[in-house]
Amino acid sequence: MIPADALNSLKALALTQRPLVTATSAISASATFEPGQKFQATVQSQLAPGIFKVQVGDQLLQLQLPGNIRTGDSITLQVVSLLPRLTFSMAASTNPLSTPDQLSATSRLLSSLTQQPMEKSFVRSTSSAPLWTGAAQFPDTPELAGKLHDALSHSGLFYESHQAQWLAGSRNTAQLLQEPQNLPAQTVRAALGLTERPSQSNVDTVNSAAITPGQQRIAIPDIPDHLQKLVQQQLHALETRQVQWQGQVWLNQEMSWKVREEPPGSTANEAGNSWITEIFLNLPSLGEVTATLRFSLNGLSIKLDAAESTTRSKLANASSTLVTALSERSISVISSVVTQHHDNT
Repeated sequence: MIPADALNSLKALALTQRPLVTATSAISASATFEPGQKFQATVQSQLAPGIFKVQVGDQLLQLQLPGNIRTGDSITLQVVSLLPRLTFSMAASTNPLSTPDQLSATSRLLSSLTQQPMEKSFVRSTSSAPLWTGAAQFPDTPELAGKLHDALSHSGLFYESHQAQWLAGSRNTAQLLQEPQNLPAQTVRAALGLTERPSQSNVDTVNSAAITPGQQRIAIPDIPDHLQKLVQQQLHALETRQVQWQGQVWLNQEMSWKVREEPPGSTANEAGNSWITEIFLNLPSLGEVTATLRFSLNGLSIKLDAAESTTRSKLANASSTLVTALSERSISVISSVVTQHHDNT
């Protein structure tokens, strides 16, 4: 996954419309750079093609600069980010041979996407059929878990990494063809909740409460218009380290499913990253129920939220059975609680 800092740098490039300049050497511990700071820097010498020694404030840095920069040039730099490397945006150069500020294809694409109306961040299955269609009263747990895995895997969020797996021979062509990027446009439109206005062939109106009246989805030449919402969701997942899926798990039963990563130190007494999966269901007999599972190096923590008091009692009575079943499968459960559900929408 691309670090959020790297994504923020790309966004900064898209918004400032200036090329990025990255430090190629470690910065002294005494360096005091802050995002937003501006410097009038001087190019001291060229060390290698594209690599220059530059005086920035009281620091002498090695920076990767455009090839048309020359020794003696004066350039204006603004700090964009500190991690994973010190990165500046370059506003101007005194070198008359320097090219005008230009946006790369990627930054132009990001800039266009940031101007689009806000979208819901969840993805849906490209099939309207429920995941579980068996005749049994209760779904087969391993089979349903596999179908949930496939629904998220085939959502298109991970298409580029799946292409890399395909090139490496670990993913076959049939699997790639199940993802939205390779499905007919109308199938993807239906799955993502898009409808096309007949009077405007290149504009999508999104069925989302997050979009105010009059907002429209503009066409972006580099991305098919029916996939733009999916690309926005990919960027959202990269930045927030969270994915969300919504769809029918069995007939007439909708489910919202979130998976997110939390960095070390986000929870007291926990080392290493934690993965949290959250499932929300509004069940016919139990009402609104949310199950939150936190996986860490210490073990599994379970929290069950329910709106109805009778449901909370049932869940509390059954929690020991759940913990025992997990323990028998070598899953260490460090806590299990049942709480009252609060609607935060």
